[in-house]
Amino acid sequence: MLAFWRFVALVLAALGLTMTSAHVLEMPQKMTYSLELYAAVNTTLYRYFAIVGGAYQIGGIVSAWILTALLRRHRSSCKWALIGAALLLLSFISWLVLVEPVNRQIAAALLDAPASVPSLWQVLRNRWEYGHATGFVLHLLGFCALVVSVTREGDGPAFVRRSPLPLA
Repeated sequence: MLAFWRFVALVLAALGLTMTSAHVLEMPQKMTYSLELYAAVNTTLYRYFAIVGGAYQIGGIVSAWILTALLRRHRSSCKWALIGAALLLLSFISWLVLVEPVNRQIAAALLDAPASVPSLWQVLRNRWEYGHATGFVLHLLGFCALVVSVTREGDGPAFVRRSPLPLA
């Protein structure tokens, strides 16, 4: 059971990290786009990020907290899993606070006054981009903490401690 939750937490946290890292990798180029191009890209490209990425994020958070609970007897691993789960949660909270309000404003403008979207992005672009960058840093740190939690010597997974293969 513990090995299963370690696997699930790491996979979902890694998949969630793909979403935030994509935003960071795109940022330098997108910040040079004209407002019209930026608006066109941002109102079409990320349609599935919320659906798929949201499932990754929530699944990663939930599985990390489950892992933390299962590791309660493994003090060192539990501490790292707790840090990882908390950082994943903070990453999601940063998205709720910094990015989601921008998404709502843009969505409302698309319905009410589509022509205003490029100028609205001019006002909101930095918050949206740097909000994603903030989430990336928190998510990366959370993922790293989860990796540490599953590789702690002495209370790590059995396949790490008892592997018949030399791990040198």
